[in-house]
Amino acid sequence: MKYICLFLYFVMILFVVGCGPSSKNVKDSADSISSHDVQTPLEEVSEGDFVYRLVTDQEEYKEGSSVSIYAELEYIGSNDQITIYHAASPFHFPLEEKTRGYQIGYGMEEPLLNTTLVKNKPIREQYKGSGGYGSKEDANYEAFVKKIMSNHFPKGYYVMDGFADFYVETSDGKRKYEITATIDFKVEEK
Repeated sequence: MKYICLFLYFVMILFVVGCGPSSKNVKDSADSISSHDVQTPLEEVSEGDFVYRLVTDQEEYKEGSSVSIYAELEYIGSNDQITIYHAASPFHFPLEEKTRGYQIGYGMEEPLLNTTLVKNKPIREQYKGSGGYGSKEDANYEAFVKKIMSNHFPKGYYVMDGFADFYVETSDGKRKYEITATIDFKVEEK
């Protein structure tokens, strides 16, 4: 039994070390930015009675500048309005910097709130930065995330898989929605 526990401990250590953030050379990652072409600075997705939009105002930003991204949710159904139920916001903004392989999470408080959407009048939320790190993170990753958290992006090629997560009450109970859109953009040196 002792050897099984020891073996499992070593397997867990290997897993944690192998899944940590990459510490690629920053120069190499910056050089590979030019190999990425921005494909989708805006995506609009319809599902049921709703339209979700994820938009970046520019395809390319300068390093250290604020990145302008917003999400919209629009009700297009047959009623004059509808109430949706969601966490602190229906909008989520998870992000990945592709050249470094960094995942930047998007945490949110999860009280149950509701918002009334008026037909054909979208609600909008501006992205304000995101991310987090632990005490055992790589120093490069920590510095990178601190910049993202303050919405002053380091150079890189970014892909955001944003989504609107909410439900509506129906005569049959609840209908859950998770409408996803993907945008990409670059941040180049000043």
